[in-house]
Amino acid sequence: MTAVTCHNLEFGRTRLEFLACGCSSNASFDRFSVRNYAKGTVRNFNRGFKARKLLCFQPEIGPRRVFSTNTPEALLTGVTAGTAPVLDLKEESRSTASLTNLFEVVAEDLQTLNKNLQSIVGAENPVLMSAAEQIFGAGGKRMRPALVFLVSRATAEIVGLKELTKEHRRLAEIIEMIHTASLIHDDVLDESDMRRGKETVHQLYGTRVAVLAGDFMFAQSSWYLANLENLEVIKLISQVIKDFASGEIKQASSLFDCDVQLEEYLIKSYYKTASLIAASTKGAAIFSGVDSYISEQMYQYGKNFGLSFQVVDDILDFTQSAEQLGKPAGSDLSKGNLTAPVIFALEKEARLRDIIESEFCDTGSLEEAIGIVKSCGGIQRAQELAREKANLAVQNLQYLPPSSYRLALEELVNYNLERIK
Repeated sequence: MTAVTCHNLEFGRTRLEFLACGCSSNASFDRFSVRNYAKGTVRNFNRGFKARKLLCFQPEIGPRRVFSTNTPEALLTGVTAGTAPVLDLKEESRSTASLTNLFEVVAEDLQTLNKNLQSIVGAENPVLMSAAEQIFGAGGKRMRPALVFLVSRATAEIVGLKELTKEHRRLAEIIEMIHTASLIHDDVLDESDMRRGKETVHQLYGTRVAVLAGDFMFAQSSWYLANLENLEVIKLISQVIKDFASGEIKQASSLFDCDVQLEEYLIKSYYKTASLIAASTKGAAIFSGVDSYISEQMYQYGKNFGLSFQVVDDILDFTQSAEQLGKPAGSDLSKGNLTAPVIFALEKEARLRDIIESEFCDTGSLEEAIGIVKSCGGIQRAQELAREKANLAVQNLQYLPPSSYRLALEELVNYNLERIK
């Protein structure tokens, strides 16, 4: 029996419990590209990914299988002796592929999703479809439905499912509709003129049409959600919609507030970003019919990856150009939305507080604030935070058997970090 150490964490309304295995493993892993996996090289797993099934025990839940890879003994900070592993951006690039390559193993699933989305949204109102297409066709990565498909297929293998269920596919559609609706409403609230380098819906069609388009997609997704007839998933996704509103309220009530704490920022980021991703991954596992502990680990994966993704986005707001971002650089800061780089920088530089509290009334003050954030370590500390959350996400995947889908989930975490390399 492998010894384990448990560490309980509190996060928002949810008590999170992480389990780490303090074992060593001689498992080896040859990193094939996801593209090669998609071409049918799963047969190489037996010699390239010699996973050793370990039996771990936690008193409250009994024995669990862990699919061990070659990782350090200390998986999480404070769980066992030593330092938790951190994904190092200075390592040799582990994934130079695009998201298209990462998602190749579920490419057919995504193609079907795109067709279904057009018929679902456009069936009742062509005007709303035109508005929605501005988002659907504006360079969207389809990351959230791709996560649904990847987790669905990775967990389906555990229970011997050969093909995805109609519930898996409907869940992916619901998730993308909710995400799209939230983007349309966010752009209205933030008065954003550009998204992904294109004009926003309300800029093209007016605020009235934009609000109605978002409302319609929220309503349509709720209808399809109810028809899934799975109470656990209905509660899970319904909470996400509530979280969106809570996140917007938290953000609006803390604009230009230089006393905002990192924990408040993380809770807001969970509400606005990670909640939907976590619900996507857990919902997918639930529809596969896996053990509740596995589905909870998929929730933790989605939560940790979602937080890391949001922190990276907030870093890019300072480090990329307007052309790269598809919106003005420093736009969050200019509107008083203080993100991780700013919160860290405020700890070091009093001048930054004065500039922010003046709401950038002086010419050149926004540029000066951006310069302070970059020069006093705010970016670097935010990078560390993104790596910390990414590391936790990778650890949550240890409960999945080796497959091309699990690999893609891991590489997606690495891909996200490489955006700030």
